[in-house]
Amino acid sequence: YCQLKDNKVVKRLKEPVLFPEYDYEKKGVEDPRITLLEGTYYLFYTAYDGKNALISYATSRDLVHFAKQGLVSPKISYDEAEDIFRGSGIRKRYTMFEMFYKKRGGKDILLFEKDATLFPQKFGSKFALLHRILPGIQIIYFDNFSDLTLDRWRDYFKNLGDFIVLDPLFWFENRYIGGGCPPIETKDGWLIIYHAVEGTPLGKIYHASAALLDLKNPLKVLGRLKKPLFSPSSSWERNGSVRDVVFPTSALIKNDRLYIYYGAADKLIAVKSVDLAELLTELKK
Repeated sequence: YCQLKDNKVVKRLKEPVLFPEYDYEKKGVEDPRITLLEGTYYLFYTAYDGKNALISYATSRDLVHFAKQGLVSPKISYDEAEDIFRGSGIRKRYTMFEMFYKKRGGKDILLFEKDATLFPQKFGSKFALLHRILPGIQIIYFDNFSDLTLDRWRDYFKNLGDFIVLDPLFWFENRYIGGGCPPIETKDGWLIIYHAVEGTPLGKIYHASAALLDLKNPLKVLGRLKKPLFSPSSSWERNGSVRDVVFPTSALIKNDRLYIYYGAADKLIAVKSVDLAELLTELKK
């Protein structure tokens, strides 16, 4: 946890706000994204046990004290999930990752669920959660977190095609895409900053991109960049714990500029800014 002023660190705690406590997160609590909704801060993160990646979350009222609330995503095997997907009418690419993860983690590996972030308002009375089942980005709506039972997820998977927001489309997304910053409300729509993964003969490259969603129905895409918003270019974005990574997880608007905070090469935290009006104009083309 740190505090910034003019993008300079003015305070940084010596101890982490969250750290692994349970078996399902024993190897990492990763990629935090935080949303303020109705007076509560919802912090979603990837819980990693060394084999499975699942979505978990914690809540806070003051950004200092966080209470872990447990897993959100289902403990469902890839075998079962992919059987459901095959009958749901979604694109074949959604079944391709079963073989990859089963080869890497064994037959009992669970469905990989990552990159979750909450919209900062409800739609009707329902929460709206962006999440990522490879290779695209989806939304699940629900009244209460307690509704997200295994049976609820199974029913949702049967109609997953109805809840896909974005699928890989452009050259720099040829591997997969995933969530980035929490949605930002603008006069033109919900601004979504997400990551896009390009597969190359030399390995993967993580880019940042953007999309614009309808304010009333975020399943409706109003615009989308046809080239990356930014890509790894500096030495510290290209070389680190993982090569060629820019991984956005937070953003804010200040003085008509959008500041995007991102992980660089899985080693550093960095920030870039863009003119908000120019970005929205590009998205509306």
